[in-house]
Amino acid sequence: IDLHHDILFFLILILVFVLWMLVRVLWHFYYEFHPFPQRIVHGTTIEIIWTIFPSIILMFIAIPSFALLYSMDEVVVDPAITIKAIGHQWYWTYEYSDYNSSDEQSLTFDSYMIPEDDLELGQLRLLEVDNRVVVPAKTHLRMIVTSADVLHSWAVPSLGVKCDAVPGRLNQTSILVKREGVYYGQCSEICGTNHAFMPIVVE
Repeated sequence: IDLHHDILFFLILILVFVLWMLVRVLWHFYYEFHPFPQRIVHGTTIEIIWTIFPSIILMFIAIPSFALLYSMDEVVVDPAITIKAIGHQWYWTYEYSDYNSSDEQSLTFDSYMIPEDDLELGQLRLLEVDNRVVVPAKTHLRMIVTSADVLHSWAVPSLGVKCDAVPGRLNQTSILVKREGVYYGQCSEICGTNHAFMPIVVE
């Protein structure tokens, strides 16, 4: 919100200046006042000013923009739960490995879309899965996202999350679920013929 207000301040200044210049040009160079226009080839000073001045304005806009951009990518230092999402053609595998001792196998399950013929009354077509990701509300979560085969993307728009799943790479993102509910998402990377059939459900 602060970034929006800062940029709006610069936009209003620019708008007022440009409107003032337009009105001034229309008034002073009206054909009845100046029937014989002057031929001006160039003006070095004005060209330097109209190159440097917008650059300075862009710097004032860029500094808070970059600060916000990098702070949005900051992952919570001490999340309550870490969940690993692994994209496959064409389903998701989830691992909860926080609470295991070294000799235990992590809690792992696959999440497949429920076929249309098996849907129960009230379930959403192409969005329901057999195993949902269950997480606590009002808790900081860390999602680690990767892929086992091709590019996927773990995206839940209602949680404000979209993270690419790249083979051989671990990407991470933070989530804070503010209220209880069921949140639906889908793979948002075109990953093959069944791309549209690997939904995500977070409960």
